[in-house]
Amino acid sequence: MPTLEVVPDHFPHASDRASFRRPAALPGVELYRARIVRHCFDPHAHEGYGLGVIEAGAERFRYRGREHEAPAGALVLMQPGELHTGAPACAQGWTYRMLYLDEAVLRQHLGEDAPLWHFRTAVHGDAARARHFGRGLGALWAAQEEGDHPAQEAALAHCLSLLAPLTQAAPPPVERGGFARLQARLREALAHPWRLAEMAALAGMSPSHFQRSFSACHQVSPHQWLMAQRLAEAKRLLAQGEPAATVAAAVGLTDQAHLTRRFAAMYGTTPARYQREIGRRPLA
Repeated sequence: MPTLEVVPDHFPHASDRASFRRPAALPGVELYRARIVRHCFDPHAHEGYGLGVIEAGAERFRYRGREHEAPAGALVLMQPGELHTGAPACAQGWTYRMLYLDEAVLRQHLGEDAPLWHFRTAVHGDAARARHFGRGLGALWAAQEEGDHPAQEAALAHCLSLLAPLTQAAPPPVERGGFARLQARLREALAHPWRLAEMAALAGMSPSHFQRSFSACHQVSPHQWLMAQRLAEAKRLLAQGEPAATVAAAVGLTDQAHLTRRFAAMYGTTPARYQREIGRRPLA
């Protein structure tokens, strides 16, 4: 894996590095590569599919209520919008690449009538497939940097063809724990200063019952879940070029410094650097 750019000081170890890219020819596609030795990512989610490969070391993460470990040579396959963490599983940490893919891009690739993907497992141990997928992601990254649009499209198609045999038709959505309406209400008003008692009242429960029930259902507290939604929306707005201070206010964070701290904890980079890496200058 090529040497990565040096990350800001918020990473606790000098060896921790991470970079984002967005291929200009592929809207709805985001690339990420990193080597993490000490940093532990807070629970967070991505709008699209998270499709990655562990190139060295090992990662442990919590996803859909279970602890997982992904060693070198494994694929990591996550559904859109699913909360997950990330931490080193060995002393050397882990080196990995990710492809974040909007559902609309997959729909375009598969065809309008084809079902979207659902992965049978979050960690798939197929070293040969993982190696080819990693090379495909490397080619996609290189084509992005060179501005080679046909090569970007070809590399993406190759990466998706490698994963297609690992998928099945997505099952119908299941409302877990009866919190879907509440979660929709929270997403509609991220800037609101939500308190536990207010959320509990909307769910028709006492605060203590709500806290226990929600945490049992989602493996995170209501406020952790809410923060993950706020940061996912912040990332989307930053990718559109919105200034960080405006984004912080829009998603209910105290100020730009608060956004920077939480964004770094969840995504491993600052809002300013994220915008710079994906080529989105803040709007005036």
